[in-house]
Amino acid sequence: MFKPKKIQTLDEQAIVKAALQAMPQPSRRLFLQRGLSLGGLSLLTGCTLDNEDSVERALMRVSTFNDKVQAWLFNPNKLAPTYPESMITRPFPFNAFYGIEDVPKINGDSFQLEVGGLVANKRPWTLAQLHALPQVSQVTRHICVEGWSAIGKWGGVPFATFLQHIGADLTAKYVGFKCADDYYTSIDMPTALQAQTQLSLTYDGQILPPEYGYPMKLRIPTKLGYKNPKHIQAIYVTNVNPGGYWEDQGYNWFGGS
Repeated sequence: MFKPKKIQTLDEQAIVKAALQAMPQPSRRLFLQRGLSLGGLSLLTGCTLDNEDSVERALMRVSTFNDKVQAWLFNPNKLAPTYPESMITRPFPFNAFYGIEDVPKINGDSFQLEVGGLVANKRPWTLAQLHALPQVSQVTRHICVEGWSAIGKWGGVPFATFLQHIGADLTAKYVGFKCADDYYTSIDMPTALQAQTQLSLTYDGQILPPEYGYPMKLRIPTKLGYKNPKHIQAIYVTNVNPGGYWEDQGYNWFGGS
């Protein structure tokens, strides 16, 4: 009978807890009911867990499994909840991987949004051109992976509309983003085309403040906060997964909320 080697120097409970946290809720409930163990994690991932490197490989496989399950469960026709303006969180929290004093200072007059990859029209966009497109607004909840949430009002261009304007290949797998603060991330095309995914240019009826992502951010209420890039400088469509700042450090790539 197969018996996975036991880890003597690592915390087994911590490893199993990390694996469960990397799973989407339906899978997590199933494994909790059946009692996921270190041996079960080994069988699930096909990894022999006998050192830190093997544990990291196993957790990455669980994360990949999570991404596939979330993508399969994602319904692009299901909308995230919306709220009355009376429920807006004031002030809306600032959050980044740096302090507020390091927010990028961007000259909107000379700014140009780059587009590339699998698109027909690669001409750059000025802010004036983006503001001239049809605008919509939403009052939705931002959910942070750190455990807090806040409700805000975002205005801008439906991202699906923008992708159509640039002649994006809507059968491609991914859309990637590069930002002025060196942040980067990517999303799947079904999420990019979801009705609430928005290229946000305003917050609470005003030009998007620097701390919230000026000159633009991507607002995705169906995703966790780290999948909502700010200070976007370039957008590209691709069939190769571009990863992301936090995703390349072990966060789930799909990042559904």
